[in-house]
Amino acid sequence: MNALSLIWANLFRKKVRTFLTLFSILVAFLLFTLLRTVAGAFGGDIDIAGVDRLQVSPKYSIIDLMPVTHMNEMRQLEGVEEVVHSTWFGGNYQGVNNFFPKFPVQPRAYFEMYPEFVIDPAQLDEFERNRLGAVAPQLLADNFGWQVGDRIPIEGDIWMQDDGSRLWEFELVGTYTSTNEDNAFNGFLINFDYFEEARPDQTEGLVGWFIVRVTNPDEAAEVAAQIDELFENSMSPTRSATEAEALRQFANQVGDIGLMMNGILSAVFFTILLLTANTMTQAFRERVPELAVLKTLGFTDLSVASIVLAESLLLCILGGAMGIGIAVVVSNAISPQIATFAGSFNLETTTILAGFAIAALLGVVVGLSPAISARRLQIVEALRK
Repeated sequence: MNALSLIWANLFRKKVRTFLTLFSILVAFLLFTLLRTVAGAFGGDIDIAGVDRLQVSPKYSIIDLMPVTHMNEMRQLEGVEEVVHSTWFGGNYQGVNNFFPKFPVQPRAYFEMYPEFVIDPAQLDEFERNRLGAVAPQLLADNFGWQVGDRIPIEGDIWMQDDGSRLWEFELVGTYTSTNEDNAFNGFLINFDYFEEARPDQTEGLVGWFIVRVTNPDEAAEVAAQIDELFENSMSPTRSATEAEALRQFANQVGDIGLMMNGILSAVFFTILLLTANTMTQAFRERVPELAVLKTLGFTDLSVASIVLAESLLLCILGGAMGIGIAVVVSNAISPQIATFAGSFNLETTTILAGFAIAALLGVVVGLSPAISARRLQIVEALRK
């Protein structure tokens, strides 16, 4: 019997206990991999193609609306090149589980503001002409099997039509792609003219936010300050920031995602550390006479200690590898759905490598004490016990 066979046999001498410990480690590393990916998606560097764009939002709450006439006043400011608007539509497509973002926009102006969005010119013309028209990201259309010409029913949860109906129906007139895979503004776009006509009269002329293109990106902060100063004493004051900063502020509204994820993971790994250490210590105590016999057969103190430490490493790395492997499968399965809302959900290689490194470190930490005890083990005393 070689050393690996011996280690494997010793590790699974108590199969139920080993499998329960493996499952606990698996769950811990599954959570680690997925939660670190979530934290990275919210807290990582935000890559926005349009460094010359500002987002102008309501100052006090993202659910407030602003008059569309703000656009004309912003266009008069020095350093402002163009302004478009957008609004959060909400709504559900065939149930709440099929969620994706939806925005009423000015078709041509919106795509001119976002040149990284690529659409067929003929489809853009139809989107501008057809008041019921809508365009979708190609990925979203592929997920639902939509084809150009399909009718897309949306049940409104925020917006209802002027006649009280909550059922909106749009005609898919085109699809678009993005040259920037990390861009988060890849929603289902609706013709604003239809939205404006169909919604209740008391909300006409109100929009959710504005996107402003500045002439000189280096002066974006100054232009943002001018915009906020312009509307400071109005009924609808604003809060302006670059798109990257606006996305960070939106993420921060639900708290420090990275801190929350790290707190959860710290609690999980502390529990797993205690559980695994107890398993290895109990396994060592059960095998004290056997380890003494190994020494009588010629195994050195160091080799016996290495066997005990290797068992701990194998247990933790095996459980970690299984958890990380499942996380890779889960991440690949849910990434297309999340991408339609958040832009991207990528499991980084660094996260996987960090997971294996933590698994190895965990194995050393929980196995070090039993290994030291095995090295110091005296044959006579061990056999006497």
